[in-house]
Amino acid sequence: MELHSLCSLLQEPSLYTVKAVFILDNDGNRLLSKYYDPEFYPSMKEQKNFEKNVFNKTHKADNEIAFLEGMTIVYKTSIDLFFYVVGSAQENEVFTGQHGRSVPSCG
Repeated sequence: MELHSLCSLLQEPSLYTVKAVFILDNDGNRLLSKYYDPEFYPSMKEQKNFEKNVFNKTHKADNEIAFLEGMTIVYKTSIDLFFYVVGSAQENEVFTGQHGRSVPSCG
């Protein structure tokens, strides 16, 4: 494999390793959100649609990791709250999960 083609496979470094963090209630309604990448769902409507899709995929699952719309999503539930950390698909879920574990334990 040529060096040029190998370099084209590598992504440019970015400060936006975490795309978004949000907390939803047990009905999927937004309680808090912060989107760090201005190009990642720039409008409120797009953000809420994304959050609803994430909630619908994760609220009944026993996993802590989901892959949706090209994103790696690490999440944790506590009683009636859902905590989500969203990273790009190229992010390692362990790295993204480190951010999720920084959320204080509510249990």
